[in-house]
Amino acid sequence: MAHSFLIFDFGSDEDAAQQARHKVEAWKQGFRLGNKLMVKFDRGEEAAGDKDAKAAKQPVLLMVRLDFSDHEKLSHQRWIDRIPTETLFRDAKPRILRHNDADFAGAAERFEALD
Repeated sequence: MAHSFLIFDFGSDEDAAQQARHKVEAWKQGFRLGNKLMVKFDRGEEAAGDKDAKAAKQPVLLMVRLDFSDHEKLSHQRWIDRIPTETLFRDAKPRILRHNDADFAGAAERFEALD
C-alpha cells in the first residue's frame, strides 16, 4: 500500500482551512476516491473548558491521508504532486510524509486519534 500524509499549517486562519477541507472533500466525491483520500483537522491539545480561549491561539493543521493500493502508485504520486500546488494549499507550509519518513509513524498515530 502507498501511504502518505500531507500536512498543511493554516496558522489561525480557520476559514482558509475549512475552504481547503471542502476542496479535498469535493475531489474525494468527484473522483470517487472513498477512503483513499481522507482529511482531518489537528488543532492541538485543547482542554475542554479552554476550547474557545485557545482556539484563536492554536495553529490549525489540516492532515490529508493518501491511501492507495500498490497498483495505484501513479494516482498516488499525482495527488502528492497536485494538492500542495493548489491555491488553497500553497501558502499553508505543505509538508509531505511518506511511509519511510521518520515522522510518519507519529503522524499516523495522530491522524487516527483525531475526530
